[in-house]
Amino acid sequence: MDSRCLSEKMVGFMERASWIRKMFEEGARLKKEHGADKVCDFSLGNPDLAPPAAFNTALVEAASSKKPGIHAYMPNAGIPSARDQIAKQVKEEHKVPVTGHEVIMTCGAAGGLNIIFKAILNPRDEVIVPRPYFVEYGFYTDNHQGTLVPVDSRDDFSLDLDAISKAINERTKAILINSPNNPSGAVYNENSIKALAELLSSIRERKGQTIFLISDEPYRKIVFTGNTVPPLMVHYKDTIVTSSFSKDLSIPGERIGYVAVHPEIREKTGLIGAMTLANRILGFVNAPALMQRVVARVASEKVDTSVYERRRDLFASILENSGLDFTTPQGAFYFFPKSPTADDTAFVRALQKELILTVPGTGFGQPGYIRIAFCVDDEVIKRSESGFKRAADGL
Repeated sequence: MDSRCLSEKMVGFMERASWIRKMFEEGARLKKEHGADKVCDFSLGNPDLAPPAAFNTALVEAASSKKPGIHAYMPNAGIPSARDQIAKQVKEEHKVPVTGHEVIMTCGAAGGLNIIFKAILNPRDEVIVPRPYFVEYGFYTDNHQGTLVPVDSRDDFSLDLDAISKAINERTKAILINSPNNPSGAVYNENSIKALAELLSSIRERKGQTIFLISDEPYRKIVFTGNTVPPLMVHYKDTIVTSSFSKDLSIPGERIGYVAVHPEIREKTGLIGAMTLANRILGFVNAPALMQRVVARVASEKVDTSVYERRRDLFASILENSGLDFTTPQGAFYFFPKSPTADDTAFVRALQKELILTVPGTGFGQPGYIRIAFCVDDEVIKRSESGFKRAADGL
């Protein structure tokens, strides 16, 4: 193919495209060559648990409905009754009186982030994100002529408020956080959220500059014993939350999520109108109708997170025995240990020789680490133990 026919930007994007997908494709090759039962694939955060029984019941009933107009066009923001139900869940989580008017149903959290950025970003506006971060954030901001500005986190992956403060300038439009975090599994505690809110509020008071706090929350319900995800809206009015049901209901292929805004957010009417229009003109039009009706009935449900916690503990012992330095994840289903060599891709290649698939931290803006997704069967985790030790010892 003549690459001159393609967008130069997209050619560049493809060259540095998601390491996650690259490793997933490498896994397919190794499984074909060696057999699926020989490969330990920890590359993709693709939840393996079955959805809750209530989801299956709601799905069958929704699909069987013969109610007139069930397949008709809907408001671009979503089915009103679904928005009302999701609002109840957001109200409970964030401790503010969110209503259906402040909710937009989206094609997953990815769709949510894209309509947010489309609505708020002007060319060269900046979005600050703590690293490590989900690599697609850079593409999403670029989609809407913005610039992603990564800043360092602390050694335990908690928020570094000084680093965030130093990165803020007149072009800063938003701070984007993801807790529990992909790829580190860190949960930002309430004190750090309060401090971040105070920082952004003080900038508004001193400079008249509104900086949105955007929270990407697909892992909110996947937290482990002794950890909680604090509310954000109760601490800061200019908060926008986006989430999906991909992880807590184990339905990533359904691409269903939402955006919710604080009921007292600045320019609320215009912001909701702009995001609703973005839903349409970006081509999403509206979130999948069937899934809107289903998740509205099961918004409070979640998979059995004790399974993920058991797998976390199992993997922790393997990493310890391999001599790897890591911070125990507080939520989600990822480890993000340090590579035994500064070249994280070299460690990933060494693990591949052991038929173990992981993702280099370089793909998450944090070289020197690797990401391990433990949303796999316990037996796969156990089978990887000797390979991890050999790869680590070899480096």
